[in-house]
Amino acid sequence: MYAIVEIGGKQIKVEKDQKVYVNRLDGKEGSKVTFDNILLLDNAGKIVLGNPSVKGAAVEAKILKHLKDDKVIVFKKKRRKGYKVKNGHRQFLTEIMVEKILEKGAKAKSETKTEVKEPMQLPK
Repeated sequence: MYAIVEIGGKQIKVEKDQKVYVNRLDGKEGSKVTFDNILLLDNAGKIVLGNPSVKGAAVEAKILKHLKDDKVIVFKKKRRKGYKVKNGHRQFLTEIMVEKILEKGAKAKSETKTEVKEPMQLPK
């Protein structure tokens, strides 16, 4: 069983007991997180496609550690102009381990009731 999940604006294919590096998440090491934006589920050949996401499905994961990625060098140059700029960047990452993929029975988001106020009528 696998799922395609949107985490931090990126679509990632995950399976049970898989370790994945994602952009830095809020939460302490050892805490659990739930992702409910599931785009596709595959359960032994039975594919469920979301429109845009699968209702009631969720992926539960555990935060293993926070770390930084390898340095990426950004070098800019314009030839014959004497222009050279060298920059480096290290992305903040979080390593997570997928514990469960829930097809149904995930906790629904608590919906807040919104009241619609009628427009104020002015005296004539």
